[in-house]
Amino acid sequence: MNPPLRSPLSQEDAQRFGSDPFSTFRANLASVEDRIARACARIGRDPASVRLLAITKTVPAHILRYAFEAGIRCFGENKIQEAITKREALNDLAIDWAVVGHLQTNKVKYLARFASEFHALDSVRLADTLNSRLERENRTLDVYVQVNTSGEESKFGLQPSELMTFADDLERFPRLRPRGLMTLALFSTDMMKVRPCFTLLRHLRDELLQNHPEFTELSMGMTGDFEVAIEEGATVVRVGQAIFGKRPTSDSDYWPGFAPV
Repeated sequence: MNPPLRSPLSQEDAQRFGSDPFSTFRANLASVEDRIARACARIGRDPASVRLLAITKTVPAHILRYAFEAGIRCFGENKIQEAITKREALNDLAIDWAVVGHLQTNKVKYLARFASEFHALDSVRLADTLNSRLERENRTLDVYVQVNTSGEESKFGLQPSELMTFADDLERFPRLRPRGLMTLALFSTDMMKVRPCFTLLRHLRDELLQNHPEFTELSMGMTGDFEVAIEEGATVVRVGQAIFGKRPTSDSDYWPGFAPV
């Protein structure tokens, strides 16, 4: 396979991503994979049971060509418009696109055209709209149901008490393929506060499996806490900054209500 076409680096690009983004991303990716392996070893898990989803928000499309060359094939985006723009710019590459942020129903038609995964399903209305649009596109979509396990009012997601009924309701939408649950833990450097968010999601998944065996996956854990998430059973970790470096924007631009504890 020929390497993806590269654009010349600007001075701003070089300052943010280094003079050789390919080598930077490849080294960072190897480091994250090693951390995943070590977290799995601590609890006797096979590292192959954890999938790394690279979160590419704020990384320009031309820089993502280096990430593709470094071996990343699935890119996760929070904002649908940003995902659309990048997909158009990178349509010559065989990329799987995952949308991991809150989605308004008026943006469903765009997601239904290209996304392979959606990690923030949180209402019957959204499920219905997605299913209808996917029928028009003759596509299916892997979905993860977002659950608010931190109890923060600023967070999107179902309340834990709503999950069982919601899972039953999803049976009415054949274009949606439930894969598991997703959560955003408390934003804190204190893992004693973060861990219970992941533990709760695992318990909810285990209970859900009794009647809905399709809900096998747990999408949880980001750069600051993915090792704890793995210890609590994560099967998908959504990692961005550990691969691509610190973002130039505040996390509040992408996570409503962001307030580190």
